[in-house]
Amino acid sequence: MMHVSRVIVIVMDSVGIGEAPDAASFGDTGSNTLGNTARAVGGLALPNMATLGLGNIAPLEGVRPQEQPAGAFGKLAEVSAGKDTSTGHWELMGVHLARSFPVYPEGFPRAVMQQFEAAIGRETLGNYASSGTVILDELGETHVQTGKPIVYTSADSVFQIAAHEEVVPVDALYHMCSRARAILRGEHEVLRVIARPFVGAPGSWTRTANRRDFSVTPPELTLLDFLKNAGRMVYAVGKIEDIFAGCGITDAVHTEHNMDGVDKTLAVMRERREHGLIFTNLVDFDAKYGHRNDPAGYARCLAEFDQRVPELLAALRDDDILVITADHGNDPTTPSTDHSREYVPIMVVGSHVSKGVNLGTRETFSDLSATIAELLGVQGPKRGTSFVSQILKA
Repeated sequence: MMHVSRVIVIVMDSVGIGEAPDAASFGDTGSNTLGNTARAVGGLALPNMATLGLGNIAPLEGVRPQEQPAGAFGKLAEVSAGKDTSTGHWELMGVHLARSFPVYPEGFPRAVMQQFEAAIGRETLGNYASSGTVILDELGETHVQTGKPIVYTSADSVFQIAAHEEVVPVDALYHMCSRARAILRGEHEVLRVIARPFVGAPGSWTRTANRRDFSVTPPELTLLDFLKNAGRMVYAVGKIEDIFAGCGITDAVHTEHNMDGVDKTLAVMRERREHGLIFTNLVDFDAKYGHRNDPAGYARCLAEFDQRVPELLAALRDDDILVITADHGNDPTTPSTDHSREYVPIMVVGSHVSKGVNLGTRETFSDLSATIAELLGVQGPKRGTSFVSQILKA
């Protein structure tokens, strides 16, 4: 095998590429984040990802298929019981979930809320499923007047706590989340407790970059653990550290938005020389546009990232491989504001990667984990099938 010392994986959070075969069981028939967004805006402007083969994976208005894409391309199917961020990322790194985590479309049981309120020493507002921006419009002013934090959930397994930074300091909000995380175990073990700090005034609330996720620890060792235990670098950019509850991470940096995430990924690529994995999550597609049913904003966000792809390619060393993929869908054109069960695209490029390789439809996200493990010469999780032999030049 040719020598590969670093793999850079960028997850475009929620950028799905068409409904999965089991989409109906998740209520997601017809979901196609990229395809439907492209149709809604009259075509996507993604020339750089087009050169990597994005338009060869599935028909996308405005994204022309290439006769010979710059690398390998295909799509991944999810097998885990879920369609959320953690489940997707964990499967990308070799862990399959056989059961889904509990959800609370009618709000959390009163016994749970009483225990939480006793732990934080104050009453709460909300306790129902809602969009994060909608619930601020509904309860933000009352929260500011009373100091009571806003608790809400969604179709995902999450316990979210929103508080104005001038009413509840960020560190105090994090403490509340830690107390909630300790309470939400056993039958009520939600996947993530999320701090949702915001600022502003009625009619102009703004959620800040101080969001923090308090995730359940992955149920098994992920590829990140195997890499770390083998002495390799695992550098987490964005909310990767939170998604994996810090497990298997050697270094981490959080980000304020997608472009900050790209900047920090580039800085690590240029400044760090260790062998291993650079793992980045770009969340704006999902948080700012998918959940808000904003296809025009989603399209702009895709174009902004696409414009940075040449910088990422230019920063690759000869022994680097870049992977661009996603973790689930979040179709902004459907009535739902929640994640969607979709295939995700995968594009792989580097000086050792053969051009124009069609990886087809992979049976599990974990094919990526198996591939990275083989590229970096470490034992990894048992799940997934490596496609190293298909992509590396002879």
